[in-house]
Amino acid sequence: MVATVRPSRRAALRLAAAAMAAVSCSPLRASPSPVRIGMTAELKMATSTSHDMIRLGVELAIEDLNAAGGVLGGRPLQLEVRDDRSVPSRGVENLRALAALPDLVAVFGSRFSPVLTEMGHVAPGLQCPVFSPWAAGSTVLDPGRQPDWSFRVSLNDTWAMKALLRQAHAEGHLRVGLIAPNSGWGRSCQQAAEAQVPLHKGLQLLPVRWYNWGGETSLIEHVLDLKRAGMQALLLVANEPEGMVLAREMLDLPVASRLPILSHWGIAGGDFPRLVGPGLHELDLRVVQTRALLIHRSPRGRQLMERAAERMGVADPMRLPSLVGLGQGYDTTLILHRAIERARSTRREAIREALEQLDPIDGVVRRYAPAFTRERHEALSESDVMLARWDAEGRLQRVAGARG
Repeated sequence: MVATVRPSRRAALRLAAAAMAAVSCSPLRASPSPVRIGMTAELKMATSTSHDMIRLGVELAIEDLNAAGGVLGGRPLQLEVRDDRSVPSRGVENLRALAALPDLVAVFGSRFSPVLTEMGHVAPGLQCPVFSPWAAGSTVLDPGRQPDWSFRVSLNDTWAMKALLRQAHAEGHLRVGLIAPNSGWGRSCQQAAEAQVPLHKGLQLLPVRWYNWGGETSLIEHVLDLKRAGMQALLLVANEPEGMVLAREMLDLPVASRLPILSHWGIAGGDFPRLVGPGLHELDLRVVQTRALLIHRSPRGRQLMERAAERMGVADPMRLPSLVGLGQGYDTTLILHRAIERARSTRREAIREALEQLDPIDGVVRRYAPAFTRERHEALSESDVMLARWDAEGRLQRVAGARG
């Protein structure tokens, strides 16, 4: 019979201590550090929903990408958000603060072109890519700035004005009035509209009626002045607060006195049907959009809308406000992810160069083949532009046969 030899108490303690030391000395697998994406937006603007949808598109893309393995061998993407209150100087401050964060690879803006324009001026000095998933101003991108650190996955003012004036001319409205904000965005649209007039026989753009952004409680006098000047259709450049004022005042007019309204997409930056109230669908109001409005036509896009509707507490995914922001925010994130992988680094200069050399990417809005080149920082094109109008249920639907 073999006797069992038990270690002494002192020996047992020595063995336990050695085991603990071995464990404490063995390297623990630390969680990989995140790769950060910044976003600055008008978070506290009461009527805005565009930033909500852009942010949700980015967040859902990050969820999908992280579930598929993240980036750079397993590092998670992480969104850092700051409020700029639609003020350009705050947007620049946020850009500087975000660019100083470790492994921050790019900053996304939101809806307001003056904010993105000023960020674009500062971005080269910070060597930080800036993306516009919404802002359409002509000054957001500057082809003369080489290298340009600004990129856009959205509409631009030239395409918008071209689509709206083409539609007016096709319907026989030759005397067109323009109401616009006295801002960089308004002047950008004025210049784009004036450039289109000579391309349409007989088309006349009446003198612009300017309003002060953020402070108007009535716009009907501008409309009546333009009507007295012979206006046949109104070209509107406005965000949802001013658009709401004008739409309500137009609904107060007799039906026979109402004129067609062809609007830039700023009014879709909020929940416009809720703001205007019953009767919006009774107006002859068309608003420019991009093909991001149509993502429900693909299974992948429908699934994205359903996830977004669940997060937003919206029963009908087609009733999501500012829908284009969802798809454009999602695709912007996919494009940036691909650039990081191509650069094999969080070094922003390498990422900027990679953005101009990407292979085709299948987004929810469209296929980008490629998204950008050295000469072109617009991911969408004029062929992606369309017109839409709200139906009686508050859903924004593409207008069949429109010439957008």
